[in-house]
Amino acid sequence: MKATFVLVHDLARKGAVQAVQAAPDGYIVLIKEATRTLEQNAKLWPLLTDISKQVIWYGQYLSNDEWKDVFTASLTKAKVVPGLDGGFVVCGQRTSTMPKKLFSDLIELIYEFGSERNVKWSEHASQSFAELRRAA
Repeated sequence: MKATFVLVHDLARKGAVQAVQAAPDGYIVLIKEATRTLEQNAKLWPLLTDISKQVIWYGQYLSNDEWKDVFTASLTKAKVVPGLDGGFVVCGQRTSTMPKKLFSDLIELIYEFGSERNVKWSEHASQSFAELRRAA
């Protein structure tokens, strides 16, 4: 038995309570903040693409994934540790597990960074932040 309840109204809460009461011994209940939406995730990649094509970072262009690491590390104040064979590893947070609000903050950080560097946003990246906030 596996069930997920989004606690947005009384009926969902009642369903969750009934599922807990019916669950066999040894089952686990986890209540947590919802993670980022598919709409938020879809918004991230055009922004990262625009940044990766237009911003030179310390003499080089970074890939979308590298920029994602830079932004998430900055947002979460990630720890940096020495790598096993030299170099460094950033212990950042996965965006797939980010709460909606933190993910919205990530999008806002990217917009701010790009705007400060005169990034020309693509059409999809230009959708209003208010639209994104409504999805959060």
